[in-house]
Amino acid sequence: MMIKKIFLIRGLKTESYEGFKARVWQEVHNLKTLAPIHNLSFVINSEKKPLFSIIPFSKKKIASVSVYLEEQIDLPSLNKMEGFVGSYLVTEALPVAYQKTWPLGSKTPGACLLTLFRAKKDISYKTFIDRWHHSHTPLSLKYHPLWHYSRNVVENRFPDQAEPWEGIVEEHTQTQSELLNPFKFFGNPQVILQRMLMVYKDTKSFIDYGSMETYLAEEYCVK
Repeated sequence: MMIKKIFLIRGLKTESYEGFKARVWQEVHNLKTLAPIHNLSFVINSEKKPLFSIIPFSKKKIASVSVYLEEQIDLPSLNKMEGFVGSYLVTEALPVAYQKTWPLGSKTPGACLLTLFRAKKDISYKTFIDRWHHSHTPLSLKYHPLWHYSRNVVENRFPDQAEPWEGIVEEHTQTQSELLNPFKFFGNPQVILQRMLMVYKDTKSFIDYGSMETYLAEEYCVK
């Protein structure tokens, strides 16, 4: 059975987006030759957030490295990176998935919305999962032009987690405009306000909204 772990790395205030990306690239590239690693990819926000967006993008620099393992092994090179905030054992679901037709190491077409969140404080964990999986996921697939949706439930609480996230989601659109243009992301003028309100209310029903972080990111599949 394949094991998936996600490593979150924060960019340093003193480094540029380009420098942060180069640093992550080098560390991920060094992992390619490890036999127990079956698949390897990362998403990273490599530019400043747009001046205007209805999505509340964070200003921070971040990379999410996804490692698919055939057996449980330690990856100290990632754990010791400057800016490392935690490794997360996750259960992944792909309600919709693209078929890779582009070369390994090249940027995945389109854009990625990376979201980190925790459960709403006044609901049970069972309710959190139920609302996330059976209400919010179908709503996202219905309203947004997603062609890949990686839904990751954090299953562990490791001591190395400086940031105790419970959900890590990557939502991909085939073009960046489909993510940034609200009329493409939510729909035409007749439905957009109703849909935005429904998504907002649904999100707040299971997520600790004040702690949620969203990032405009790009993905690289390495192995």
